[in-house]
Amino acid sequence: MTSTPPLHVAGHLAPVADEIDAVDLPVEGALPPGLVGRYLRNGPNPLPGEPSSHWFTGHGMVHGVRLREGRAEWYRNRWVRTRALAGESMLQADGTVDRAVGHANTHVIEHAGRIMALVESSFPHVLTPELDTVGPCDFGGRLTTAMTAHPKTDPVTGELHLFGYGMRPPFLTYHRLSAEGELVRSSEIEVPGATMMHDFAITDRHALFLDLPMTFQLGRLATGMPFGWDDGYGARIGVMPLDDPGTVRWFEVEPSYVFHVGNAHTDAAGRVVLDAVRYGAADAVAMWDGLGTDPAGLASGAAATGSARLHRWVLDPSTGGVTETALDDRAVEFPTVDDERVGREARYRYAVADSHGRAGIVKFDAERGTRAEHDLGTDTVAGEAVFVPSGAPGRAEDDGWLLSITTRRDGSASRLLVLDATDVAGPPVAAVQLPRGVPSGFHGSWIDDADLEPR
Repeated sequence: MTSTPPLHVAGHLAPVADEIDAVDLPVEGALPPGLVGRYLRNGPNPLPGEPSSHWFTGHGMVHGVRLREGRAEWYRNRWVRTRALAGESMLQADGTVDRAVGHANTHVIEHAGRIMALVESSFPHVLTPELDTVGPCDFGGRLTTAMTAHPKTDPVTGELHLFGYGMRPPFLTYHRLSAEGELVRSSEIEVPGATMMHDFAITDRHALFLDLPMTFQLGRLATGMPFGWDDGYGARIGVMPLDDPGTVRWFEVEPSYVFHVGNAHTDAAGRVVLDAVRYGAADAVAMWDGLGTDPAGLASGAAATGSARLHRWVLDPSTGGVTETALDDRAVEFPTVDDERVGREARYRYAVADSHGRAGIVKFDAERGTRAEHDLGTDTVAGEAVFVPSGAPGRAEDDGWLLSITTRRDGSASRLLVLDATDVAGPPVAAVQLPRGVPSGFHGSWIDDADLEPR
């Protein structure tokens, strides 16, 4: 007797059963010679035969493609060798939580020459450039909370800003790493309760926290994700001066939920401007309920049963006022920006879309209020599109490439797609044929070889 597998482990979401290596990958088109490094992408991947109750809870697996001198030198995939992969539980016999145990399945970044696989419930796990696991990292014992999967690097100072949230007090803690990778600051932030705070933002002078009504609910533990919409919690955005950590001014906003931030900046009038992909209250409930049964839409860009759109909040510290504006009507997810514009005004945002079975990679022009889209058709879904700058002196903001792993909806094949960011709607610059179907996952990074050189 056979049973139909849950949708979060089927088709383009289906996990792979093994780790492989492949070299000298076929390339359509011509890889830009300026791409010298690794594209790494993380996502959940249960072990073969292991039950999986929710898309978010599989073990971390990093897929990597090495590019150099116009060649795709290798592809490899590796589980992040966590203690959870070995069968251990974060919850200890005495009721405490061991943050060194976790799935490490959400993001993979580089900071201070260290590659880290991240999940918001645990410590980061350090990887080698060949994707072997070194182990969990608590920065010399200084990190005592979980670490967000969405830290932000200030492009001017090189500091890494991050936070951790918990289901028990302290519910929210801000942290800062120096450019050299040392944890130099931790400050508790008072919030009313435990919420799923997946992402946040920085400006050149602030950190912004999203205290939204997706709250911890013990009764939902059996679903695999113990959070749910709470009409009574309220919704607000906190603005914390980076030079006064722990002191936060809160701005009430319309109830909504945000998985992913696009960017933020401080404008000439001193107002704080935040762009993010926003689910309205009804869409947030539909999205969250849908994730447990059909996460395919969120995996490829938009909510399975609710719509998320690029949205802007303008917070005015001088008046306490808030302006909320929808920036576009296209349903999208996984917004990205040029890393050199993080926390600063940026003209362009990039995102992934999937509407009525047709997928694409979208470029938003905030200056002109327009968008361009690379259409992938009905048979293919796109992963998060990561911007890689060209490195040309005095380059325009969009002078570079977008990298995304695309996968056929049936999970049979994948490519690393390289788009010209100045002409997103145009044909790909190159496409690397990967040796297997790579399941649609979460987040990734381009890591230039120069970022891994000794400092």
